[in-house]
Parts: sequence; C-alpha cells; structure tokens
Amino acid sequence: FDTLFPVQLIIKINIIIYIYFMNDIYLDIYNNLIKLTRNKNLYNGKKQDTFYDRMIILFFHLSFVLKVFKNIETKDNLQKFFDYCVRQIELSIREIGYGDATINKKMKEYVNLLFSIIDKINEWEYKNENEKKDIIENYIEDVSNCELYVDYFEKYRQFLIKNSFKNLSKDIISP
Repeated sequence: FDTLFPVQLIIKINIIIYIYFMNDIYLDIYNNLIKLTRNKNLYNGKKQDTFYDRMIILFFHLSFVLKVFKNIETKDNLQKFFDYCVRQIELSIREIGYGDATINKKMKEYVNLLFSIIDKINEWEYKNENEKKDIIENYIEDVSNCELYVDYFEKYRQFLIKNSFKNLSKDIISP
C-alpha cells in the first residue's frame, strides 16, 4: 500500500520555502524603499523632516514600484507586496505609541493618500514638467525646490524600468 504522503510533504515544504523566500524579498525591497526615503537630500531646505514627510516620500517610492511592475509582475505577487508594506507601515505607527482607534484612523488616511498618489502618477511619463510639479506640490508640504523631486522621481522611475522586481531586493540601491 503506497501513499502520496512523501509527495505531499515535498510539495508542502516547497510551498513553505517559496512563501518564506517571497516574504524575504518583500522585506528586502521594503527596507530598500525605507533607505531611499531616508535620503537627506530629499529634505533639503526643510527645518525638520517629520514622520508624515517620510510617509509621503515612501508612498511616492512605493507608487512608482507598483506602477512600473504592474504589467510585469503577477497581480498576486504585487498585492502581497502591497499588503506587506501596509502591515509594516501599521507597525511603524504602532511603534510611535498610538492606540488602536487612532491607528485604524491613521491607516485609513494613509491608504487613501497612497491610492491618491498611485492615481496621480499613473501616467507620469506622459505628463509635462508643470503637471509633475503640480503633483509633487499637492502632496509635499513646504516644497521649495520642486524640480529636485521631479528629477529625482523621474530618475527613480527609469531605474525601476531597467531592473526586475527581485533585483530591488538587493542591497545595491543607494540614495
């Protein structure tokens, strides 16, 4: 009497390894996005960068990743990455010390803000410089050098186009 247990066990182990591997990739990509978000050059001219400022810059980075890879990566893979990022953002808010009710309210605001940015940059490559500046000025407060952001995010978009989603997990990204 032969069972399929060994085959099922191998399939189960392979699925677990794949899930662990993908979560590892998501963590590495997220950490690279955070590293890019901490780029001090993006906060020049400001007296102080706040958590909100960093969230906006992170949302722009994340939005461009989702935009560039939406037709390359599977929807499931990008959805899992998006969900992973949202969970990490929620953990960051919890670390600040907000209560559950405030966290839920903040997360709703942040997710709506993220979707708004995704919507605005959807056709970024077809927009002229003034339209791009308007997008940046709409989200980033006290922006004295809007051209810096437009140039930065255009270079970032070009970088993403030249790389694969998995390459974003490598620690080669520098601000």
